[in-house]
Amino acid sequence: MKIAWVLIAAILGSAMAFIDSTAVNVSLPVIQRELHTTAGQTQWVIEGYALFLSALILLGGALGDIYGRKRIFAIGIGLFAIASLACALAGSIEALIAARCIQGIGGALATPGSLSLLSAAYDEQSRGRAIGLWSGFSALTSALGPVIGGWLTQDFSWRYVFLINVPIAIVVLLILALRVPESRDESAVRRIDVTGATLATLGLALLVYGLIEMNAGRFSAPALGVAVAGIVVLALFVLAERRATDPMVRCDLFASRSFSAANIYTFLLYTAIGGSLYFIPFVLINVHHYTPTAAGGALLPFIFIMVISSRWSGGLVARIGARTPLIAGAALAALGFLAFALPGNDGSYWTTFFPAATILGFGGALFVAPLTTTVMGAVPVEHAGVASGINNAVARTAGLIGIAALGILVTSAGSYVAGFRGAMIVSALLAFAAGAVAARGFPPHADSRHAAIIRG
Repeated sequence: MKIAWVLIAAILGSAMAFIDSTAVNVSLPVIQRELHTTAGQTQWVIEGYALFLSALILLGGALGDIYGRKRIFAIGIGLFAIASLACALAGSIEALIAARCIQGIGGALATPGSLSLLSAAYDEQSRGRAIGLWSGFSALTSALGPVIGGWLTQDFSWRYVFLINVPIAIVVLLILALRVPESRDESAVRRIDVTGATLATLGLALLVYGLIEMNAGRFSAPALGVAVAGIVVLALFVLAERRATDPMVRCDLFASRSFSAANIYTFLLYTAIGGSLYFIPFVLINVHHYTPTAAGGALLPFIFIMVISSRWSGGLVARIGARTPLIAGAALAALGFLAFALPGNDGSYWTTFFPAATILGFGGALFVAPLTTTVMGAVPVEHAGVASGINNAVARTAGLIGIAALGILVTSAGSYVAGFRGAMIVSALLAFAAGAVAARGFPPHADSRHAAIIRG
């Protein structure tokens, strides 16, 4: 019975993060209007959260293994809820950004905990089914997030997008306190990579701040200097991780050509996806005059196609390997971004954004599952969890940088539509580059060999 409660706590805890990550985007145009914010300040509503989540998510997993998975998960959920309440009550954009940063720290502690709690609670036979249920509900909450966010923003207030997290968190914390046993990795080394976490956070913060300061074509020396300083600090982070006894990121895993190629592929593609999807609600609401609810539903084809097709694409890897789906998925994603660049200032949804969202959805269906399989299979089995965590962090970091970098294009153009088109074209080029990485990074014979290994 306790095992079922673990599953419920993991699903509800993850639902908070998944709904929040997709719902807040839809409310941003309204937040910008009501709080009278600049484009750069509005970006920080997303970037503040993503910054701390990206930089600290690997640290959150390590803390759970050492100090107790339930404890760290509960601290993360509690912090996330308190910060959500602060977001809902924020009277200024500065207060909202600060609360979002704290929310990101809570997310970094809670997000790895959901899967680690399940892995510890279930035996090998039933673990796959439990994770499958968790994945299904996670996909559903991600799909419903934009619609929920749009509905709450339109019919109530954008503040309810954050407030909805509080009752969910209370339920999760009660379940954890009353029904979920503690677990930890007794063999885990009790050393935390504080240096790595500090350098990663500082480097990403400086880089993103510098890029956002370049919005609207403000290529000043201070902004460029901050961005360059961020790159230097990130280089120091890599050097520190290579020398650390217990690093946050295991650099030796990148000795695998497939693992390195998979993470470069991830960075390129998720820079395009994370960056471009941020700006779509602004175009829909501010240019095409969609309601927030309609804007939230506009990307449902993209999400549902990926969710429905994920099982099929997972089986495709077993038949033909990962290389071909990764190339085709990136190419389709690129075509989807180009389709997003076509609409002007008017036109029916069914002839403008629906085809683009559909094409992008089929691209995602082809690359999401094969990418996960490639990452997990590129390293020894005992390091699969670490490899998956690194790839997750790479994807989140890519989205963080993508919003800031593409924001320069969007805000520097003569009109928002022109800037949006430029961002979509650059996103398409990034996706094509990801396809080229897959073509060169994974040898042609790997497909048939990988399929044969999976078949046994």
